[in-house]
Amino acid sequence: MNKCQANQTTITEFILLGFGTFPQLQILLFLLFLVIYIVTLIGNILIIALVVADQHLHTPMYFFLGSLSCLETCYTSAIVPRMLASLLTGDRTISVHACLTQLYFFGSLAAAECSLLSVMSYDRYLAICKPLHYAALMNGRFCIKLVVGSWIGGFISIAICISMISQITFCGPSEIDHFFCDLSPVIKLSCSDTYMVEVTTFINSSIFTLPPFLLTLASYVCIISTILRIPSITGRKKVFSTCSSHLIVVTIFYGTLVMVYLVSDSDALRDLNKVFSVFYGVLTPLVNPLIYSLRNKEVKEALRKAVFRFFSFTRIQIF
Repeated sequence: MNKCQANQTTITEFILLGFGTFPQLQILLFLLFLVIYIVTLIGNILIIALVVADQHLHTPMYFFLGSLSCLETCYTSAIVPRMLASLLTGDRTISVHACLTQLYFFGSLAAAECSLLSVMSYDRYLAICKPLHYAALMNGRFCIKLVVGSWIGGFISIAICISMISQITFCGPSEIDHFFCDLSPVIKLSCSDTYMVEVTTFINSSIFTLPPFLLTLASYVCIISTILRIPSITGRKKVFSTCSSHLIVVTIFYGTLVMVYLVSDSDALRDLNKVFSVFYGVLTPLVNPLIYSLRNKEVKEALRKAVFRFFSFTRIQIF
């Protein structure tokens, strides 16, 4: 007889402990994360608007950048609003269905981002290592297929896991020592046999995370090898500048992901796990638009033009 049968109590809601160990900092954390969330939305929506509005940004690289910003907007919105509500009201309860819904969207968007980052790496590989074939290979229809495939692949992969998790029973304890519903903490609360769920999750994670990572790694090995063969230092810097922003974003994303799910996956480092989760779940969507806007001449020029047009339009309206 398993523990659920002995207990005979099936829970219908979880308690997200979040940052409850720091009750005196709840308002401060609320204001901090609210500012981060607003800036994240503004930054990513601004990049989407620039890519759509500026003709000079109608290229595959910026199409993928706009798609990434759209994904990041959805990605952070799957976590932060619920966390803000909890910090403001003190209500940490979340129904099992709402928890699984949050887990589905968060996991799907994370998987889609892995695929999209690898697509962006492949785009830079073709542009730098195969420049004569770039225009023919990376045409508009192919770019759309790559982006749509990344989104669909991410949502399908997690749907399989969520459908299996929804079939298992939760009968206590009901506390999740996290600020959102992540996969591992949720599975640990089950009183059913979770072996098949864990195996399926591992297989799905391997299929939809490892190949994109290896493609990204292989792309940058080829890119760096090509850059090193350029004789002039000026030429190397010019070529490297076209992919340096994406390389920084990839490093931050996979670096924090590894820290959360490999290094700090233990009870002793649970608080550290939350810190790293904040990095990849909250701060990464914030820094991505900053990295691309500050390090990219085309984006900065498009932003300057947009600001100039805005103030020119404002003056016309006033006078």
